Amino acid sequence: MNLKSRKTLGIVITDGVGFRNFVLSTFLDEAAAGFEKVIIFSGLPYTAYPELDAAKFTIVALPVFTETKKNWFWRKLKEVAHLQQHKSNPGIADNYEMNKARSWSPHALLVRIVYTVSSVFHSEKDILRYEKLQEQSFAGDATVAKYGKILKEHKPDILFFTHQRPPFIATLVFLTKKLQIPTASFIFSWDNLASKGRMASTFDYFLVWSDLMKSELLRFYPYTNPQAVSIVGTPQFEPYVLSQFDIPKAEFYETFGLNPDEKIICYSCADATIGPNDPLVIATLAEGIRSGAIDSCQLLVRTSPAEDERRFAETITKYPEIKWNHPKWELTREGHPEPWSQRVPTREDLSMLKAILKFCHLNVNMLSTMSLDFMLFEKPVVNTAFGNGINGLYNDQRFLQYEHYDNVVKSGAVKIAKNAEELYTNVNAYLRNPNLHLENRRKLIDMQVGKPLDQTTQACVQALKNTL
Repeated sequence: MNLKSRKTLGIVITDGVGFRNFVLSTFLDEAAAGFEKVIIFSGLPYTAYPELDAAKFTIVALPVFTETKKNWFWRKLKEVAHLQQHKSNPGIADNYEMNKARSWSPHALLVRIVYTVSSVFHSEKDILRYEKLQEQSFAGDATVAKYGKILKEHKPDILFFTHQRPPFIATLVFLTKKLQIPTASFIFSWDNLASKGRMASTFDYFLVWSDLMKSELLRFYPYTNPQAVSIVGTPQFEPYVLSQFDIPKAEFYETFGLNPDEKIICYSCADATIGPNDPLVIATLAEGIRSGAIDSCQLLVRTSPAEDERRFAETITKYPEIKWNHPKWELTREGHPEPWSQRVPTREDLSMLKAILKFCHLNVNMLSTMSLDFMLFEKPVVNTAFGNGINGLYNDQRFLQYEHYDNVVKSGAVKIAKNAEELYTNVNAYLRNPNLHLENRRKLIDMQVGKPLDQTTQACVQALKNTL
């Protein structure tokens, strides 16, 4: 029997994606059923939570922490040392190169010092030493002092972080050590361990997606206790099995003016920082449909929730037949140093995303997590990588070497298109036979997502209860 623990669970929601995963899923209901008290320590303002029951949940909006140069230096040294230590990994090596200084400004000079020091001192013990120095640098900070008062006042029995990377959470972990509050963190995304920098802090417990992610965690963070790692799946996909996010097929077609007698290709965009080739690929698809190089179908484009549609203005004008879905994520606060973190998804947008996954016939994207979203609905996926570093396009082919996507390529679950001809051939192959590679897609989902979607939030809460 899943009895309620007479304990207090603290949950740190850092940003809009954490909001989506842990507020718009059933996680909070499961948490309220499993713990006597649930407190949300929020990097978003109170106004982001209009639907939450105040009798069940206490919301504490955290003041915005601004990192000092000293805080930044020790954090950066910790992160680059981690990259230095694991440079044999292609994704981490790429990240290491991208973060190097390109100028001689005062800030760039500090970056060069970080790279010089970490080139010599980058062992796990060195990294933990940098972390201690980072924590010491928080002393005397007014915002950190406010965080301390907040934690002392509410004193959760465990503090659960819904994302392991935002820099400001290091201040909270620093304080929990003083207050002897255990910490747990959810690993935010499938690529974070094998291609990103160091976590914000050292946590006591971890919630991971799968056996694969657990093995990555133990490899990149060798001091982690294997018994402290729980495999829970990920709540970001749970809305796909919840009826409250269903939209009727007729409403979906009507919303975008789609023809119910033609198949639909959905192109899902990255954000502009890693998806500058998106407009080219969209135009290539549109031209293929116009010319007949792609079998008769229609094109729906879903842009990234991290940006607006301005960079697609020329594409929209040139190809009026394309249908567009711009995610409805609402900005909850102006003037924040990281404004993208303050955008939260609406229930309406999650419902529309689910309809897109359910009713579109094929997905094309630039090597993104959306591949998994569509595979959960057993839809075929073509991944594009048009840039090779010498053809004048943004070099997205390098992402094929990243460990998390190398797993996808090796699985045979997707087709890769490096030019227009390959794109047309692969799209047609899947339009004509949507079950092509279906078994490979199922195996990839089993490897990447370790729990059935309807069990993941219960698994999260049970894992947190087991720590106490």
